[in-house]
Amino acid sequence: MKWRIHPVFFTLLVLIIIVLRPSAMAQTPNAPLTTEQVVTNLVQKNFERAQALMSYGGTRIYRLEYHGFPGSRDAEMVVDVKYRSPATKEFTVRSETGSKLLIEKVFKKLLQTEKEALAEENQKRTALNPDNYQFTMAGYETTPDGPVYILQVEPRVKNKFLYRGRIWIDANDFAVTRIEAEPAKNPSFWTKDTKIEQIYAKVNDFWLPAFNRSASAIRLGGRASLSIEYKDYQITAATPVNKSNRTIAGR
Repeated sequence: MKWRIHPVFFTLLVLIIIVLRPSAMAQTPNAPLTTEQVVTNLVQKNFERAQALMSYGGTRIYRLEYHGFPGSRDAEMVVDVKYRSPATKEFTVRSETGSKLLIEKVFKKLLQTEKEALAEENQKRTALNPDNYQFTMAGYETTPDGPVYILQVEPRVKNKFLYRGRIWIDANDFAVTRIEAEPAKNPSFWTKDTKIEQIYAKVNDFWLPAFNRSASAIRLGGRASLSIEYKDYQITAATPVNKSNRTIAGR
């Protein structure tokens, strides 16, 4: 039987373009702010950082492994990225190894989908804000890097580009530092139990993706695992980020 890619792999396209999103009114013991206050600050600071970041460059390493019927396949692609505000990304493929089919049908489709996600209407529908999500306080922790709020997020509509799960928010910068979630809607009949983890790192005044991992079980048997490593960031143009601490404070 000739091996060919199935829609099973196209579900992985959805997992990377999930970029920040946040409503509920609860307060966890010891948390200085309520859920509503945290979300308000998050939305405000995300907007300020987006306005200040004019351009940056970096490198990504895409890796995909599939184990199951009709056989195992893997691929890797290294890509240089250049971003220019408000909505331009240029990708230059540096190297490709492994399955050509996975590279063409998954990795390069991912790059195209990410470009499309920059459209204003798409950003509006997937933004991390009360229009798209409901929020509940799940915890407040002190870590070696500082205090963080943990919020449970629930999408208001079942959309495969949204997710449900938990987000970790830096209590000083009000930026998402980590996401653990699953798609709000299964992107494909061929997959189930898709899990997503994304880690962010601070580069100068900006929080940018550092690592993304997603894994899906395949209904025909087997698993697909996709990871993206982000490295060598350079902020090439930016205006000063608002340092006024103009945020909503607790009592």
